[in-house]
Amino acid sequence: MVNGIVRLFNKDFGGLHEAAFLLGISAFGSQILALVRDRLFASTFGAGTTLDVYYASFRVPDIIYVLVASLVAATVLIPFITEKLGEERRQELNNFLSSILTFFLLLMIIVSLVAYVLMPTLADIVVPGFSDENKETFIELSRLLLLSPFLLGLSNLFGSVVQTMRRFFVYALTPIVYNLAIIFGLLFLYEPFGIKGLVYGVILGALFHFIIQIPTVVRSGIFPRITFVPDFSSIKKVVTLSLPRTLTLSVNHILIIVFVALASRIEEGSIAIFNLSYNLQSVPLAIIGMSYSVAAFPTLSRLFSNGDKSHFVQYIVAAGKHIIFWSLPVLSLFVVLRAQIVRTILGAGEFTWTDTRLTAAALALFSFSVVAQGLINLFVRGYYAAGNTKKPLYVNLVSGLVSVVLGFVFLSIFSSVPGFRDFFENLFRVEGIPGTSVLMLPLAFSVGALLNLSLIWLLFKKEFREYYVSIRKSVFQSLAAALLMGIVAYYLLQVFDDVFDINTFWGIFLQGFLSGIAGIVVGILFLETLGNQEIKDIRRALVARVSKTRPVLPDQEEL
Repeated sequence: MVNGIVRLFNKDFGGLHEAAFLLGISAFGSQILALVRDRLFASTFGAGTTLDVYYASFRVPDIIYVLVASLVAATVLIPFITEKLGEERRQELNNFLSSILTFFLLLMIIVSLVAYVLMPTLADIVVPGFSDENKETFIELSRLLLLSPFLLGLSNLFGSVVQTMRRFFVYALTPIVYNLAIIFGLLFLYEPFGIKGLVYGVILGALFHFIIQIPTVVRSGIFPRITFVPDFSSIKKVVTLSLPRTLTLSVNHILIIVFVALASRIEEGSIAIFNLSYNLQSVPLAIIGMSYSVAAFPTLSRLFSNGDKSHFVQYIVAAGKHIIFWSLPVLSLFVVLRAQIVRTILGAGEFTWTDTRLTAAALALFSFSVVAQGLINLFVRGYYAAGNTKKPLYVNLVSGLVSVVLGFVFLSIFSSVPGFRDFFENLFRVEGIPGTSVLMLPLAFSVGALLNLSLIWLLFKKEFREYYVSIRKSVFQSLAAALLMGIVAYYLLQVFDDVFDINTFWGIFLQGFLSGIAGIVVGILFLETLGNQEIKDIRRALVARVSKTRPVLPDQEEL
């Protein structure tokens, strides 16, 4: 048994689909724990003030994490580390990492101290709709959470070494222990410490995220230390490479900050509704879109650096087809089964039926951009592999600005045009519920994501026109199958409504689960009949190793 565990810690994985499955399994485990975490939060507090303050308190530390800690992300550092591997360059590599560590610590300390002092002013920007009492709690929690980007940044740095040594299983455990610690904080620290106990759990999770990698780094012989003579030329290279990526990532986090500020002015619990629905829609994104895009990155980098642009484009198209193949059914089933999904995962204790209906409606609106978000991750990494970090930044800036403007516009129209409000309330069956205007935020988010995909797709197609491969057939097949799945699931919901007691957990779970499974089975049979290529690819990947590649696991992109 011990030997088996050791082999698992040292196992190398290859092939686009195998690497994607590895990442998907890791993401799936962490996302399951995240759902357990959210269920515990929802059942304990409901969509109310406590969760509003808790979720809002992450916003400032989150943006600091993106702006500073992403400078030491694995995707940035691994090429530098790989270049310097080998006994003859071991000291040079240690000096390089020590310089990066010293720079990161100094920058993080300065930024954190500034944020600590300015937190009362930032509270007026991030949560303008909070009462004075809630703002004070927000300030206190946000200041405590400034420890998290510090610890997770160190974890990123060490994770770069872990992944370079190909100990992917070790790194794959980090998000799992992170969520376990947050759950521990809720179960065991909330009662003695109040809402601060929840934050202690987050900090504990960030600490374990870091220390679990230390033994592997020590064994590697590559161990960064604080240095008083840093190599500023190396620091400049890393910052120059990572800055566009950092700014690209920060756009989405700034967008979330704006939406949280808008939600703070709506009904109590609106921030909780927005965050819980956002977390739910992020599950398929992490398992599907992120896994395929990250798994493809090393091969894309190699193909482009070798000048093989034809296979570079074909590889992106292949990964894109699979993202579409998996994501379109998710979109369809999330829209049809939204109430069953939310009620099953979150609907317990203090989380009321009103909370469920609003969260389900917000989830449906987020779901319309699930495919777009997955493909955006792929195209962004395609551009990174091609050494072009500016185009994704420009596209993100434009689409992010449009989303912000639409957030204000949609909220204004929703409050002033009864017909517009009635349309959305009737469409998602939330008539007569206070706070329905929060639905305009996921709507603005999804429209912005769809615009983002349209722009980056057009730019990519224009740049690689001579190598472009059409994906119309795959899209039409996947779309037809997704629509068929949705129709079957919707019909069976009505049938099972008379079979199960949907006022109970098991009743509503079985209603949604069996309807969804039936829809999926019909969709698969339909695709098999059409001879769908993605079905064949997945079947082959499950029984054989397609090719050798080195996956780079995704960096944690938020607290």
